Amino acid sequence: MSHDLKEMESGTALSRREFTLEAALAILAGCVITITDAACGSSNSTPTTPTAPPADINGVVAANHAQPHAVVITGAMITAGNAVTLNIQGQSTHNHTISVSANNLLSLKNRQAVTITSSNDNAHMHDVTFTPV
Repeated sequence: MSHDLKEMESGTALSRREFTLEAALAILAGCVITITDAACGSSNSTPTTPTAPPADINGVVAANHAQPHAVVITGAMITAGNAVTLNIQGQSTHNHTISVSANNLLSLKNRQAVTITSSNDNAHMHDVTFTPV
């Protein structure tokens, strides 16, 4: 085959390379390429605002003493959601513990108050209420 240029009716000549390039451009001219975030796994078209992590919640100890018991469930505990046993001794001369379940932490995460009864130590118990703000 000859690589010679051939005259076209309009008087212009195209090489094989120029013809192939023009043909490819003509084909691509009909294509629309759209880039979306769906390729990255997102199906939401509106950006979301991140939620603030839960705040620490101070427990209110019922029938507390002059030297009070105290306890805090931290925001990190609420976020983790794992059951935990907490010491509520605070400034008191004796200790109690409370068992905070995963369900309790889920309730707190959903901004619902939770009341937990402490262990029976020194012949009494306390109810401890955590109320998210």
